[in-house]
Amino acid sequence: MELKKSPRIVVITGASGGIGRASARLFAREGDHVALLARGSTGLQAAAREVRDLGGDPLTITVDTADHHAVEQAADRVEAELGPIDVWVNDAFTSVFARFVDIDPEEFRRVTEVTYLGFVNGTRAALTRMLPRDRGVIVQVGSALAHRGIPLQSPYCGAKHAMWGFHESLLTELRHEHSNVHVTSVAMPGVNTPQFRWVSSRLPMQAQPVPPFYQPEVAARAVLYAAAHPQRRAYWVGATTAATIVANRVAGGLLDRYLARTGVASQQTDTPRPADQKTNLWEPVDGEDGHDHGAHGVFDDRAIAHSPQQWASQHRRALGVTALSLAGGLAVRARRTA
Repeated sequence: MELKKSPRIVVITGASGGIGRASARLFAREGDHVALLARGSTGLQAAAREVRDLGGDPLTITVDTADHHAVEQAADRVEAELGPIDVWVNDAFTSVFARFVDIDPEEFRRVTEVTYLGFVNGTRAALTRMLPRDRGVIVQVGSALAHRGIPLQSPYCGAKHAMWGFHESLLTELRHEHSNVHVTSVAMPGVNTPQFRWVSSRLPMQAQPVPPFYQPEVAARAVLYAAAHPQRRAYWVGATTAATIVANRVAGGLLDRYLARTGVASQQTDTPRPADQKTNLWEPVDGEDGHDHGAHGVFDDRAIAHSPQQWASQHRRALGVTALSLAGGLAVRARRTA
């Protein structure tokens, strides 16, 4: 069955900032109808204006994805107001930057409920509606940290690892049933998003993504591509993601020692963290009394705007054919000159 062309009905969780916000813009440029789900009303309204200005049709829904009843109600509203959901993008998350022993059990549970169970809840809501129609796409916004844990992010790494196991299990079930509903995942590198100024932290210095890191538009382009080409089980974004996943497979012990030596410092800037810095663990920082943080963080001068690896990954079949053609041509030339 061919995937539906635009305009599609697209749901994005975590749509008020970062990768979700940048993805909403790209779907809007395609002319899609975009349902924007997040907790922060101020950020959602700003995202809706961008979608509208870019030619999309937005619907904003304030929801905590950790609440499966609220997610189901949000999906009902999307289908009632926009139509049958074609694409569901799970992106909402939260985290705590701290050593594991410094994280309270309630905090660890909260991160798990949003960052892992939020994906489960969104996927269930999407499947409930897509399976009877036998069509639809679910994109899980993953991370290199779904395959390799790093210091200071134990709840996030644990949640992303759980997401990957859940993704593989669901993928095999759908393929066993020969379903035309597709699920795919996009493993992200460090990205310049606002999270590093609003995620709960007990670090002495301001948090930052592990360098080198990318602009959210790089990640969003991968989400858009995955939604249109969901037959692959997963995509990797950025050379650092590919290197991290491969290195962990072949030399995990060496990577343990390397990250033990470099991982703590590489996630902090030289600027002290303000003691009164607001966090979004329990409440959104872009709620009614907050302000819109947009898609980008504060590292625009250091973030990478393009990923040759991403392009190569998405076009690996064409590159393989080209490589074989070149090899064949060289072989013919070698025989002629022999």
